[in-house]
Amino acid sequence: MQRRSFLTKTAVGASAAAIAAPALAQTAPAISWRLASSFPKNLDAIIGAGKLFATRVAALTGGKFTIRQFAADEIVPGLHVLDAVQAGTVEMGHTASYYYFGRDPTFAFDCAVPFGLTSRQQTAWMDQGGGRELMRDFFREYGILNFMAGNTGTQMGGWYRKEIKSMADMKGMKIRIAGFAGRVMERLGALPQQIPAADVYDALENGSIDAAEWVGPYDDEKLGLVKVAPHYYAPGWWEAGPQLSFYINIKEWDKLPKQYQAAIEAASYECHVSMQAAYDAKNPPALARLLKNGAKMHTFSKEIMDAAARESHAVMEAEAARNARFKRVYEPWKRFRRDQNQWASVAEATMQNYLIGMGHK
Repeated sequence: MQRRSFLTKTAVGASAAAIAAPALAQTAPAISWRLASSFPKNLDAIIGAGKLFATRVAALTGGKFTIRQFAADEIVPGLHVLDAVQAGTVEMGHTASYYYFGRDPTFAFDCAVPFGLTSRQQTAWMDQGGGRELMRDFFREYGILNFMAGNTGTQMGGWYRKEIKSMADMKGMKIRIAGFAGRVMERLGALPQQIPAADVYDALENGSIDAAEWVGPYDDEKLGLVKVAPHYYAPGWWEAGPQLSFYINIKEWDKLPKQYQAAIEAASYECHVSMQAAYDAKNPPALARLLKNGAKMHTFSKEIMDAAARESHAVMEAEAARNARFKRVYEPWKRFRRDQNQWASVAEATMQNYLIGMGHK
């Protein structure tokens, strides 16, 4: 009698557990999305964030929600990800918003602007400082919901065939660079060039261009530019903390169960943190290898940095005067940057500078 009662209670308990837990997996729909990336397969630290994202979404949904990532040009060209998501050609994309500067410079605040926020400051602005809300209002006009999806940290200032010692050396210099930075470079006397990454090496080797910026040591090493333009400059003042983003078609987002939406939010945070960690871990040994292979390390002179900062400010002020969308983001962003840099000067910069001064002690 007791055995029968035990078996009955066990069966009831098992049934209740089956309803309470697996019921979600049993009733949740199987959904498959495509993710178009702006990045080639060889940029593993960047494109790897998309792979991690897809893996985590699948794990968080019991394998019911799968996302297949496609590298640049596999479905659409890398610089057409915005259009593909907006049109519904793909459900989502992974890109750098400043690629769409030519459409509206406001896009750049979702990634980086000259003398902008560091990676930590950018994350703080987007997550806690009102940036997410401002940028989502902007992206809504394109039918897109944006999520943070990684950061490279402060990038390098590029590779140069000869040393750039003063403003005079900037005059007439042909440099592979685009967006806000290109506009500022023009004001400094340089000649911005738009050249695909695959063509940069040949252009430097044959003298079609004098310089080219890319990302940082880990990614730059893959292009082999040290062989044809050995002068390696820092910092990339136009990319203090460039953020990558996931774009999701709003109509497709609205179709998702809440559980799947929560999985996307959690997975995007995870890959955002993971990418920054990957670059912080991989850049130091990559830089050491570049220096061993002939890279000549330089920093931009104060004269050049001051001129670039002055012209960057002028460009952004002029854009704010004629572009209401830009101004709506720029004004609160500018206040946030001021406050962040004041705070950074108190503890973070003081500690960091001391640690750097310690060297290898």
